This record gives sequence, structure tokens and C-alpha cells, in this order.
Amino acid sequence: MDLAGLKRWLDEYGRAWEQGDESVVERLYTPDIKYYETPFSEPDVGYDAVLAYKRSAKAAQKDIHFWHEPLAAIDDTGIARWGCSFVRVPSGRSVDLDGVFVLRFDEHGRCRELREWWHRVETDGASGSKEG
Repeated sequence: MDLAGLKRWLDEYGRAWEQGDESVVERLYTPDIKYYETPFSEPDVGYDAVLAYKRSAKAAQKDIHFWHEPLAAIDDTGIARWGCSFVRVPSGRSVDLDGVFVLRFDEHGRCRELREWWHRVETDGASGSKEG
């Protein structure tokens, strides 16, 4: 994996999140993908588990905007900073995420392990008060 390949992968990942596009799962991930949403969680393993995770997120989010900054690509590993903003459904709370990905890829550029660390700030749409 090189930085250009990492950027392409992140672009597609971001588009899929923003649009709720499930058709990219087999292009983005290996069949045995291990998707760690947080450092201490058990991974979601395989296409079906990742799709279930993405579907639950899609049902609870709207006005999604994803950005990324590839930081390093060494051998089969990519590291990137990423962020996302969205509005929670149905509460209307605004959410901003700022995080880091560590991604491991197969020889075809599909992710076989995704680990993320992120911080969340939520803003109450009515009062503007924040929670971290």
C-alpha cells in the first residue's frame, strides 16, 4: 500500500459512508475483515457483520460529511487521520468525530483489518451546549 492507494481507499470509504452505499463492501474489505470500532471492542468480523454495523449507523445519521488525511503507508499498513460530522436521527443533535485509522490491506488493496480511535463532540441543536 502506498499513500496514493490509501487515499483512493479512504475516498471510497468516505463516499460509501456519506451515501450509505453498501455495494462497495466487497471492494473495500476482505471477506474475513476484522473491524474494530474502538480499541477495547471485539471486532465485527466479515461482510455481514460490517454491513449490520453500517446499516445501524445509516439509520441513525443524516447530513454526513467525511474527511481524511493519509499520514503513512508502510508495506501492508496505512495510517490516516479522519473526521466526520453528521446529525443524529431522531434527536437532531450534531456530532463531530475526529479520529485515527490503522488499516491493514491484502495484496489487492482490500482492507483486512480496520482499527479506529476517535473522539466525539455532540452539540444540542437547540441550546448549542456540547458534550464530549
